[in-house]
Amino acid sequence: MTLPSLGSPDRIAAAARRVMNRCDELARVSAADQGIERVYLSAEHARVNRLAAEWMRELGMRTRQDAAGNQLGRLDVLDPSGAVISDAPALLIGSHLDTVPDAGRYDGIVGVLMGLEIVRLLRVPAGDSDSAWRSPFPFAIEVVAFSDEEGTRFGKALLGSSAVAGLWNDDWWALTDAAGTTLRQAFLEFGLDPGRIGEAARRPDSLVGYLEAHIEQGPELDRRGEALAVVSSIASARRFQLVVEGEARHAGGTPYDMRRDALLGASEAALAIERICRTEHHIIGTVGQFEAFPGAVNIVPGETHFSLDLRGEFDGERDRVFDEISRELDGIMGRRGLRWRSREVHNAAAVMCAPLLQDVVREGIGATGAPGASDPATIFSRAGHDAMTIGAITDVGMLFLRNPDGISHHPDEAVSAADVAAGIRALAESVVLLGHERR
Repeated sequence: MTLPSLGSPDRIAAAARRVMNRCDELARVSAADQGIERVYLSAEHARVNRLAAEWMRELGMRTRQDAAGNQLGRLDVLDPSGAVISDAPALLIGSHLDTVPDAGRYDGIVGVLMGLEIVRLLRVPAGDSDSAWRSPFPFAIEVVAFSDEEGTRFGKALLGSSAVAGLWNDDWWALTDAAGTTLRQAFLEFGLDPGRIGEAARRPDSLVGYLEAHIEQGPELDRRGEALAVVSSIASARRFQLVVEGEARHAGGTPYDMRRDALLGASEAALAIERICRTEHHIIGTVGQFEAFPGAVNIVPGETHFSLDLRGEFDGERDRVFDEISRELDGIMGRRGLRWRSREVHNAAAVMCAPLLQDVVREGIGATGAPGASDPATIFSRAGHDAMTIGAITDVGMLFLRNPDGISHHPDEAVSAADVAAGIRALAESVVLLGHERR
């Protein structure tokens, strides 16, 4: 299969400029007066879905918003007579359009927009007319804009892709946002029918695989001076809410040998977590929340609550580290006359990218001629992505783009037009290679 137009540097540079301009356009769709904020089932969600659908239709794609609020466009496979093969499997390409509060403009968004440019590069005319288009492969190409990867509004991430993967949990309907609106009510207000959520689920035999391009949410590519990387896996993760119990007493009247200070015990625990994860294991441990009670300036803290986020490349190593942390906390609390307990609030297994999709992404990067392309970096993703849930129903592959200084979930996150152009070229080549594999 040869696609001569794919190699046109001017065409790919124009595609990258279009991605960058559309990232700017989507950044203006925000619930916040300052910064970017787009949450699930909001007016901003509806607006960006409409924009994405408009851009999909411009490319000759059939569009639909599914039962979970995800926006999809499909470039069909046609039979020799020109009729749509409606049951042809599809290669999904995409990411998400929702954001965290005070977000950057590229996390997730760049992956959706790059997917559209892949369609623009690879589509071929349907017959003699240039007004209709089809997929040149034995599979359709679908671009998906997932609706709730971040979990900002209801505190539960990956809702949109979970519905597509058939992993919806009816307990989620009772989730509430900061205003007390339930997820069920938000569905109704958005115009979706909670009773039809199962219609968003895809069958494994309806998919060829899933490819996602994403900015790296870390500095490794920037430090290597390389534009692109193959993603090997998405980190396993466990999250806990921990409570340290001591005794609240008068700060002035209680001597040190009688204090059971829950804040100091929790502080020592947080430092132990850093030491164990940073110096003894390749596991990322983060204490992101910390609150002491009763919280008065003149009272020894009697109780402290804090969070623990553990991430690692492999589930077993992550679990062994938590066991070691637990033993360390037993020792700390025993010495200080304190008690501690934990409640697990999240557990996600590592998701390995499929070997074939890693290979085609690697070869696609190699075709770009960018620095490091001949032997591109292979990186495991320490952040979660929609590919984690889609991996339950089909093979997944990911491509990372350099993010200067590695900053993300922040207005300063960045990607260059040159790197986006390299990423578009690499991902398009990857799809072509996959097309060869499927013939």
